[in-house]
Amino acid sequence: MRPLLSLALLAFAGPAFAHPVTVQSCDREVTFDAPPKAAVSNDVNLTEMMLVLGLTERMVGFTGINGWNKLDEAMRADVGELPELSEKYPSKEVLIGAGADFYFAGWNYGMRVGGEVTPDTLAPFGIQVYELTESCTHIMDKPPARMDDMYADLLNLGRIFGVAERAEALVAGYRAELDAILAEMTPLENAPRVFVYDSGEDMPFTAGRYAMPNALIQAAGGTNIMDDVEKSWTTVGWEAVVERDPEVIVIVNYGDVTAAQKRDFMMQNPAFADLSAVRNDRFVTLEYVEATPGPRNIGAVRTLAEAFRAE
Repeated sequence: MRPLLSLALLAFAGPAFAHPVTVQSCDREVTFDAPPKAAVSNDVNLTEMMLVLGLTERMVGFTGINGWNKLDEAMRADVGELPELSEKYPSKEVLIGAGADFYFAGWNYGMRVGGEVTPDTLAPFGIQVYELTESCTHIMDKPPARMDDMYADLLNLGRIFGVAERAEALVAGYRAELDAILAEMTPLENAPRVFVYDSGEDMPFTAGRYAMPNALIQAAGGTNIMDDVEKSWTTVGWEAVVERDPEVIVIVNYGDVTAAQKRDFMMQNPAFADLSAVRNDRFVTLEYVEATPGPRNIGAVRTLAEAFRAE
């Protein structure tokens, strides 16, 4: 995190791009007459996108982190004195009270379809919204999740805040880093079958084809066993998991139930004893901030690629 932030700050000297600028945000074209001066981001991954672009001074706070996650040491240092305005989803009153003029969020990342906080409900108060690209599937048709979704968000934020060159440099660096990671890896003869275990014991919460892990798994050389599920993050039945027999299980680590506890649940449950991943004890852990769209996706691909090739 720190080297990435340093790279962003080095690019700060680039010329500002003139406003107004118009960007695509899900099914909306949004025009910004000037760079926002009082931004709020929701969730740890979206906040990290703001941080790597060096936008702390343009922010009045963040929301939706400590209700589910914790800031690691690097993020705590980079956030500085910015307050967490709400531990979970903010209310409209919280954003208005903070004097926000911009809200970076997503559907199920700080906004709910039909909820009180949406682009339409915030517009009368002068708060413009940019929506996380991965989340657009909740309100419109879009292709399956891909690495380009995360890149597009960084580039759009760069244009919105007048730091387009900084964003372009970051994205070029991420693309080159990903290419270098994959070039190091031995080609796989067969793509391993992979199951993403987010949470849940009665029914598992997992990643369908529109969730970011689908793109991470593909980039690393695997196949998400729920790739045919036309959802983003969603609940499925354990029967479908058993039928598809994952060879690797990716555990998303966050919340009150630890990754170790999730692994133990699967290892000790007789219903899963014949799963290839359980028989061979092939589990890999991604932190929430790695499994959701953001700068740590590149490192997540490395983690997965190495796990898929482990003996």
